[in-house]
Amino acid sequence: MIEVLSCGPMVTIQDRGRAGYLTQGLAHGGAADQHALDDADALLGQVGAGIETPGSPLCLRAHGATTVALTGAPMRADMDGRAVAWNTAQTLEDQATLNLRPSGQGVYSYVHVPGGFQTETMLGSRAAHLIANIGKPLTAGDRLPGMPQVLRPRKVAASERLGGGLLRLLPTPQTRLFPEAELARFADTAFTRDMRGNRQGVRLSMNGPGFATEAQLNLLSDFILPGDVQMTGDGVPYILGPECQTTGGYPRIGTVISADMPRAMQAVPGAKLRFRFVTLAEARAARSKRPEVSPLVRDPSEITDLLSLQLIGGVMSARDGDS
Repeated sequence: MIEVLSCGPMVTIQDRGRAGYLTQGLAHGGAADQHALDDADALLGQVGAGIETPGSPLCLRAHGATTVALTGAPMRADMDGRAVAWNTAQTLEDQATLNLRPSGQGVYSYVHVPGGFQTETMLGSRAAHLIANIGKPLTAGDRLPGMPQVLRPRKVAASERLGGGLLRLLPTPQTRLFPEAELARFADTAFTRDMRGNRQGVRLSMNGPGFATEAQLNLLSDFILPGDVQMTGDGVPYILGPECQTTGGYPRIGTVISADMPRAMQAVPGAKLRFRFVTLAEARAARSKRPEVSPLVRDPSEITDLLSLQLIGGVMSARDGDS
């Protein structure tokens, strides 16, 4: 059991989301950074639902010792005042507290426990989808049931998905409606992640005029997916997120491939982003591989009871080789 002692705004429980409800007007939802769940899976095994915080401070208390995995955008973390590294799985002792504070690196951070938090399931998922009134933000006093389990401390190699960069696009059915000159200008444009953004999507800004199709006011409403880059009436692009609307009439110039969606959602305001169209084969080849995990070795300076530890497993004689 994990208790929420204090909590900033818009902290929720998220998992892989709920598929199969697009035709009923419900977006897939789930974690904004699916690669963070891959990292937690590698550290703990199949983790299920975890805590997602969009840079909001968070303080948790363990009721029963358990291992916790910290992934996604790095935060300043400590356990009972002892600083702990990010992208690791470490033991949170019974009654110990875990404090998380934003560091400004990335947007979405995650806390997972072995087996995941056993919160209420709705439509096959534990993920909160606030726009659809499914679930609610966490608040102080919430108790998150789980199965306490202590695992070996481990760390996972950090991936380079923070700070913006290149986003690869697949064409949508509406890409061909944009003139070739507009598509070329789009690929050559340096965009900046705007201040406006949430789990529904993020707004981009750029120098120069907006992007438009011919006769776009005559477009009929069509289906929409997370990752679609949609142009508003003034030609400003939005990258749609996991809680985006499911239909819309604005043209969509392309769709960010799944491998690059964490980079798009983790871009902080002011981060620079560019786009490049790729083929379906290139998008499939870009699918993320299993994260690399290694044992977590503590610095001896952090171990106050070093002399009490059994550092040598046996004694041997220097003359054994002569006998």
